[in-house]
Amino acid sequence: MLSRSISDTAGTILIVGASRGLGHAMAAECIARGWHVVGTVRGPDRTALHDLADAHPGRVDIAQLDMTQPAQIMALRERLMGKQFDILFVNAGTANHNQDETIAEVSTEEFVRVMVTNALSPLRVVEGLQDCVAPAGLIGVMSSGQGSIANNVNGGHEVYRGTKAALNQYMRSYAARHADDGRAKVLMAPGWIRTRLGGAEAPFGIEETVPHIVTTLLAQRGKPGLHYLDREGRTVPW
Repeated sequence: MLSRSISDTAGTILIVGASRGLGHAMAAECIARGWHVVGTVRGPDRTALHDLADAHPGRVDIAQLDMTQPAQIMALRERLMGKQFDILFVNAGTANHNQDETIAEVSTEEFVRVMVTNALSPLRVVEGLQDCVAPAGLIGVMSSGQGSIANNVNGGHEVYRGTKAALNQYMRSYAARHADDGRAKVLMAPGWIRTRLGGAEAPFGIEETVPHIVTTLLAQRGKPGLHYLDREGRTVPW
């Protein structure tokens, strides 16, 4: 009964990486469910998140953050000092420019870029902003089903897979270090979706998938521990 009442109650969510794609769609879905959204964008340019803020006065706040820059994470932490969020969700991520290349073919520079963005930076954000999350709140990170080692039977997308597997491992270590803090922790595997990152060939659209992602995320509130889930709430094997 506790988790049901928590999951049905609107609150405030901080979405890191909300300027476009899944992050923006999640922000819009949360607004539709009565939530207040604080979303981050990388630079000063106008984005779809600004349009969402204009359409819902007082419901959306926007902050700048390039999560690959530790100083910017700390600056955001200072800006948010004293605020408390029900959910922190780190959505930002990237892929290597040629996803067909193998781990032996990728340049060192490209490997480092993707690993820093997908694995190192999200955990820096989690570590840096964790004190802004309510004691019974939720910390979530956008992972991928391709991060599952057990499910990797066909190979492909080696660099991206490896960064998401690393992300999962680092989040599992974080959860182990904070096992008694009472917060739910979620690694979300959203599936292959038509976004700038997912590409036009993806079988599912944002409109049909994001409501399920948000529903699954909200349902984990009040459930301490780490959960690696797909958008329907099914456990993904490590």
